[in-house]
Amino acid sequence: MARVVRNSKFRHVFGQAAKKQDCYENIRITKSAWDSTFCSVNPKFLAIITESAGGGAFLVLPLDKIGRIDRDVPLVTGHKAAVLDIAWCPHNDNVIASGSEDCTVKVWQIPDGGLTSSNLTQPAVDLVAHQRRVGQVLWHPSALNILLSAGNIEINGSSK
Repeated sequence: MARVVRNSKFRHVFGQAAKKQDCYENIRITKSAWDSTFCSVNPKFLAIITESAGGGAFLVLPLDKIGRIDRDVPLVTGHKAAVLDIAWCPHNDNVIASGSEDCTVKVWQIPDGGLTSSNLTQPAVDLVAHQRRVGQVLWHPSALNILLSAGNIEINGSSK
């Protein structure tokens, strides 16, 4: 009887689950359904859109802070509705943009050590140009301070 062997580049690739001490725990991830990602990472920080009462919020964690996350961790809170997308600036590791259902895009300056004691409520830049929710924000990969935001109907380019 002939034996059939599948010809695949991946037939000898095996995965291994991450160890518990290398994982993040106790993060309330958003349940808002949209076509964007719920997290964004750069060489310094991890940002995750979270569930929040009374407006939109996301948390920013230094990459070296792993394990169980406290429930009262400081958040970036400034939107009046759910945050739908976040994106780190490729030219400055401390700058992040967020788009929300409240029709605004906000650009935030994160301190070097991350958020330590209280919520960040005041954005560095507040862009109000959309008539409907902002579903995606994207920085230009090579041009400095160029941010694209997109909603259901319109697309707006902004320069900081």
